[in-house]
Amino acid sequence: MAQPLMPHATASWLVDNTSLSFEQIADFCGLHILEVQAIADDTAATKLTGRDPVRAHEVTQDQIDRGQADPSYRLQMTKGPEQVRRTKGPRYTPVSKRQDKPDGIAWIIRNHPEITDGAIGNLIGTTRTTIAAIRDRSHWNIQNITPKDPVTLGLTTQRELDAAVAKAAKSTGEDAAPTDTRLQGDREALIAQLHAEREQQARDADAVLHGDDPASRAQALFDDPFRR
Repeated sequence: MAQPLMPHATASWLVDNTSLSFEQIADFCGLHILEVQAIADDTAATKLTGRDPVRAHEVTQDQIDRGQADPSYRLQMTKGPEQVRRTKGPRYTPVSKRQDKPDGIAWIIRNHPEITDGAIGNLIGTTRTTIAAIRDRSHWNIQNITPKDPVTLGLTTQRELDAAVAKAAKSTGEDAAPTDTRLQGDREALIAQLHAEREQQARDADAVLHGDDPASRAQALFDDPFRR
C-alpha cells in the first residue's frame, strides 16, 4: 500500500492532532506500532516536525473523522507521493564531495589530455568554465588544487572513466589502451637470464652423462692420484 512521503513526520502530526489509535497511525504510515509509541512518548531518536497529510492531499479529513469514530477503520492514501525525477543535466554530486571536483578535473587534464571538456563535465558533473579555469591555471583556488584520481575520490566510476578514455582515443585515432612498456626491459632481461640458466643446466647434465663433469674428474683424481 502507498505510504506518506514522510511517514515519521506524518505520524508525529497525527499523534499530536488526532485521536487515532497508534495501530491506525502505524498502519497508515507503514511504521511499527512501537515507533508510533516512541513518537507519542517523545522518546524517538530524532525530534520530528509534524507534516499535515490533509494539506499534502494524502488523506481527507473525512477519513480521519471516520477513523477517530471507529478504531477498526483503516485510513487509505488518496494518492501516492509524487516522484521527483531528474531531468537531463550535469551529474549530481553530493555536497560532501563537491570540494574534491577541482582535484579530479586536474587529474584528468594531466593524465588524459585527449578527453574533451564536455566529456570531463559529464564525468565529474561540472561546467566548462571551471574546467577551462583549471586548464589555464586561472582558477581562484589553483594553488590548493592537487590532481587526484576521480575514481578514488568517488566522483565517477572506473567503468565510466575507461569508457571516456576509450572514446577519446578512438576519436583521435590512438589506441584505446596503450601498452605499458615501463617494465619491458626488465622482462626481457629476466627471460634471457632464464634461457641462459636452462642452457647451462642442459650442458651440465650432458657433461655428467658423458663423464666430462669437472666435479667427476676432480673426484677421480682424488681417488687415483697417479691418474693423469
